[in-house]
Amino acid sequence: MPYLIDGHNLIDAMPDIHLDDPDDEVKLVERLKQYMMRKRKKCTVVFDNGLPGGVNPRWSNSQVEVLFAHSRAKADDLILERLDRERNPHNWQVVTDDGDVADGARARGASVIRSAEFAALLTKSRSRKSKGLTGEETHPVISKHEVEEMMRLFKAKKSGQGPK
Repeated sequence: MPYLIDGHNLIDAMPDIHLDDPDDEVKLVERLKQYMMRKRKKCTVVFDNGLPGGVNPRWSNSQVEVLFAHSRAKADDLILERLDRERNPHNWQVVTDDGDVADGARARGASVIRSAEFAALLTKSRSRKSKGLTGEETHPVISKHEVEEMMRLFKAKKSGQGPK
């Protein structure tokens, strides 16, 4: 079951990522990539105030799609619009603390997880990994795009040109 995440709501619920940090979104995306890779799940995380807006291909990978609402839209609207476009919205779990988004998601058949609940999953998963209590990290799943990017970087480094 994929997740549709209200990004800034989740950041606000995280114990170690803060909304006033200029890198808050990047930190959350990296945490989500690690979690989704270990759990073999997928998510779309939606943030407000993206310029120009839309999918961010540099931050997205095969398991985490990063979407920014353009300046005239809200992440809340994009989340509900995404559910409207889905054939089976009941397959999605929406992560939010916004009552209107939660009500709209439920009305469309999706399940809802509070941001603090999901933040606890991310934090628990991270602490277990750092203590070496899971064996999942020994077999990471790497997307084709990530492999291509690593190959490009290694080739550039080997030829002495550095990354482009």
